[in-house]
Amino acid sequence: MKKKLDISSKIIHVGGEPDPTTGAIMPPIFQTSTYVQSSPGKHQGYEYSRCHNPTRTRLEECLASLENAKYSMVFASGMAATTILLHALPQGSDIVVGDDVYGGTYRLFTTIYEKIHNFHFIDTTDLKKTRETIRKIKPQLVWIESPTNPTLKITDIEKVCKIGKNHGALTLVDNTFMSPYFQRPLDLGADIVLHSMTKYINGHSDVVAGALMYKSKKLHDKLFYLHKSMGPTLSPFDSWLVIRGLKTLAVRMEAHERNAMEVAEFLEKNKYVEKTIYPGLKSHPGHLIAKKQMSGFGGMVTFYLQGGIKNSKKFLESVELFALAESLGGVESLIEHPAIMTHASVPAKNRKALGIDDNLIRLSVGIESSKDIISDLKQAFKKTFS
Repeated sequence: MKKKLDISSKIIHVGGEPDPTTGAIMPPIFQTSTYVQSSPGKHQGYEYSRCHNPTRTRLEECLASLENAKYSMVFASGMAATTILLHALPQGSDIVVGDDVYGGTYRLFTTIYEKIHNFHFIDTTDLKKTRETIRKIKPQLVWIESPTNPTLKITDIEKVCKIGKNHGALTLVDNTFMSPYFQRPLDLGADIVLHSMTKYINGHSDVVAGALMYKSKKLHDKLFYLHKSMGPTLSPFDSWLVIRGLKTLAVRMEAHERNAMEVAEFLEKNKYVEKTIYPGLKSHPGHLIAKKQMSGFGGMVTFYLQGGIKNSKKFLESVELFALAESLGGVESLIEHPAIMTHASVPAKNRKALGIDDNLIRLSVGIESSKDIISDLKQAFKKTFS
């Protein structure tokens, strides 16, 4: 029955079954470190909470169903998920990476793992260059963000996955910005999906967590062994919080997108804005690809403000409803300066090449009244340019 449910229903019901012991409509938090065994090695499927926990199991079941995966594994952060995956690859692996990835991902690849694996950063929206690079390098993994963070570039996931498969490479898609509600990369040919659940999946800015979803049992066994051995475990309480946050994913994502579209249209017409970037706008170069592979355009909007760093700082200091903070995907609207904040670890030369300039501002549009959101932007523009 539940396999046939629409995603909006699976969000609420898969892994969210009432507790069989008490009938509690919300699953309990199994806040325990260990489990009693009736005989040495004879247990009920749980031995130690670093390896398995019933609350975490419920979350993993739900996540797998949303991405149409067979397996899901959750971690203490998105970076922990990334770390475990990189450990699962043979030492010296070649990894083709989209050039405009999250700053923390870039930092991890170029400082911690640069002596373990070989990373090749390219613009994956350029299919010709992507095909040539993969054919030449024959990588073990292709790493895609779509939309990218922070310039919202759109990669044709289906085509890149096909190129990867033709040359024996696995393809991973960081689906954090879209969530499974708006985009399901496994259906487009990807082998692995990554989420920072800190963002839209949890949606309430009160948990740091990560997840991987995939279909391969061989990969699952390898990842589980690493997880058990290295211990980047998501706590039972945080697992429960994400289960709770997930239940409103559908209505939240619809509200984020609705507000983001209004904000993007407002910014595109604003005389103090040089350029507005949002996949839902027809002016976005990846708009048609986005329409093909996504069922919605998400809640992230970036724009280039007139002037340099002085105007950007003044604008960021002038907002009142928006919170000046890193992260994204919470119910509240957030604003940040990628060059100084989330992408400061990317070298200035690289930032310049990617368009992460001093006048680039990133918005995570929340689910407040769109009227209030736009009113706040208007008064910030007025303060900045008066």
